[in-house]
Amino acid sequence: MEQSILKSVKKVLHIGDDDPSFDEDILLHINSAFSTLNDLGIGPAGGYFIEDDTAEWGDYLDLEDDLIHVHRVKTVIYLSVRLVFDPPATTFALNAAQENLREQMWRLNVRREETAWVDPNPSNIPEEVDGVLDGGTV
Repeated sequence: MEQSILKSVKKVLHIGDDDPSFDEDILLHINSAFSTLNDLGIGPAGGYFIEDDTAEWGDYLDLEDDLIHVHRVKTVIYLSVRLVFDPPATTFALNAAQENLREQMWRLNVRREETAWVDPNPSNIPEEVDGVLDGGTV
């Protein structure tokens, strides 16, 4: 299996490794998908982006991790790029790809919440928040 992120995405898009014609466009869309995953709490805490075909999946993911998780992340990247770079021609196929992307992202989010859940309503809220103390200013 191809380990280069760019090359593997190009393969899914049916673009040859030796054709650099669309690399800049594809890199832009790949990095956008990484940004979206980062917003979901997936991947390195500081975010991740690639600049060329030397970046590999192992740089972004622990390939020894749950293989379902690894393939789900790859699917999200592939679908995200495909939908903006070369969307399906029929409405049926487009809707199916969009729904698949939403489901994969939801599943990734659920998995992340199982291991790194943060209570959105913590019970120990500090009295002073951003210079405001009990409704007045500090």
